[in-house]
Order: sequence, then C-alpha cells, then structure tokens
Amino acid sequence: MPRPQRSPLVRLFGHNLRAARHRAALSQEALAEEAGLHPTYIGLVERGQRNISLVSVERLAKALAVVPWELLHPGNEGRHRSEGERSERTGHRR
Repeated sequence: MPRPQRSPLVRLFGHNLRAARHRAALSQEALAEEAGLHPTYIGLVERGQRNISLVSVERLAKALAVVPWELLHPGNEGRHRSEGERSERTGHRR
C-alpha cells in the first residue's frame, strides 16, 4: 500500500522551520534542546514526515524568536524578530 502524501501545509511548515533554523544558525540538536523536543523529531518535521502539534509549533517559534504564524505562512519562511530580542532571551548572537 502506498504511503499517504503529506499535506502541503505540513511540507510548508517543514520548509519554513528549516529556513528559520538556518537563519538562526542553529543545528537541529541546538533547536531541539532550546524547544524541549527530540533532535530526530526536528528532522522529521523539517522533511514534512510528521504532523506537528500546536504546542510544538509554539515551542519552536519561541526557540527561533519568531511568531508561530510565520512558520505557517507561504513566503515568510520564518522571518526573525530583532536580533536584540533573541540575544537578550538566549544570550546568543548570530
């Protein structure tokens, strides 16, 4: 039996998540630690292979210093808030 194809929204979220993570200069492991999720799960979500919960969307957005809807919006690809806000919260700079 063929595997069901993931929804376009699941794939879009994964693409936006990966783009936001790259802009934040975070590895999957670092993002997972910051968000309280497993690194393997981050990879599966980025590849559109897992249907993510809203709670996890919220955790990832917070870890990436973006608002959750930016990870779901076509064309946004998870734009960052100001660098100062991220560095104050995490102590990291890009």
